[in-house]
Amino acid sequence: MGFADQRFNVNLSILFTELPLLERPAAAAAAGFTAVELWWPWVDAPVPEPSESDALKRAIEDAGVRLTGLNFYAGQLPGPDRGALSVPGEESERFRANIDVAAGFAASLGCTALNALYGNRVEGVDPAEQDALALENLTLAARAADRIGAVLLIEALNRPESPLYPLVSAPAAVEAVDKVNEATGLGNARFLMDLYHLSMNGEDLPSVIERFAAKTGHVQIADNPGRGAPGTGSLPLEDLLDQLTKAGYDGWVGLEYKPGDRPSAEAFDWLPR
Repeated sequence: MGFADQRFNVNLSILFTELPLLERPAAAAAAGFTAVELWWPWVDAPVPEPSESDALKRAIEDAGVRLTGLNFYAGQLPGPDRGALSVPGEESERFRANIDVAAGFAASLGCTALNALYGNRVEGVDPAEQDALALENLTLAARAADRIGAVLLIEALNRPESPLYPLVSAPAAVEAVDKVNEATGLGNARFLMDLYHLSMNGEDLPSVIERFAAKTGHVQIADNPGRGAPGTGSLPLEDLLDQLTKAGYDGWVGLEYKPGDRPSAEAFDWLPR
């Protein structure tokens, strides 16, 4: 077992960003990938112009790659990951406007995983109010995902980089997953296990895998420190992915790391060929 046994896709919102968005799917294909994932590509537009979404759809189709994961609108990414769905006012309204748009785009490309970032705490707003809003919006997102045969992913981030984000542990994210499944009765909310974020939180990763592999709908990796490619830090990523496989996880593993001071196409030398 090892890296060769995994199904890797490449996140085009953090890799190949030296290229225009519409050129990235082909670049991923040229690097040997058959699948890609994306953060919501239009940071300022929960509802993009149809010409923009149509152009991206064509670029993915023409490259011959599959879209396997897509974020709902989440505000300003990259940056201090904040999300929108638990932020009262305009941001949560933008999230709601995006739900069916994102689900429709995902469905048009056969994508079956939609990721909803929870959203930062807002000064002066009762956390309980934000949590109630989050559950309401996550329920809407789960139902939209269910309509297209997709899972809804809920992710833990890390406190050092996202200090205002409330889901900064695996148990906190899984608790949110369970609440959504209880509210909808659909059972399609799943944990997005990002090993980089969890390691930044100082979690015991083998224990996290043992406890939560069965509730995991997607995995993302980057090494730590540095959020670089496997082998640039100290995380035993090959061993951790082996453990996930043995625990029954057979889904995609998203490469969500920074290429460093080199072109993205040169940041995959750790992969078995």
